Amino acid sequence: QVQLVESGGRLVQDGDSLRLSCAASGRTFTAYGVGWFRQTPRKEREFVAAISRGGTNTNYADSVKGRFTISRDNDKRMVFLEMNSLQVEDTAVYYCAAGGAQLATAPRHYTYWGQGTQVTVSS
Repeated sequence: QVQLVESGGRLVQDGDSLRLSCAASGRTFTAYGVGWFRQTPRKEREFVAAISRGGTNTNYADSVKGRFTISRDNDKRMVFLEMNSLQVEDTAVYYCAAGGAQLATAPRHYTYWGQGTQVTVSS
């Protein structure tokens, strides 16, 4: 069992940077790949980024590639999403998820989900 709690979301301006954090509890956290997803009321949950168990491999959605960076600290049971050059289109609730599949882009491959943190980018 893994519990995930996201934090760091807030209102920012177009072009700003923001770092989201995901705190995990549970002994088996290091056995899971972790992903970040986002969702707006008008869209289905969308893949953003994923990182492998050990943190050596990553995967990004084309829309965030070069702007966002995912990382993890297994000793501290933390996963981060560094977001740069934020755009209005990045406005969404961001979710952290953990699952057995590595670097997966589909939500169905993730078993554990946090409650989400709101990121709002204003122009």
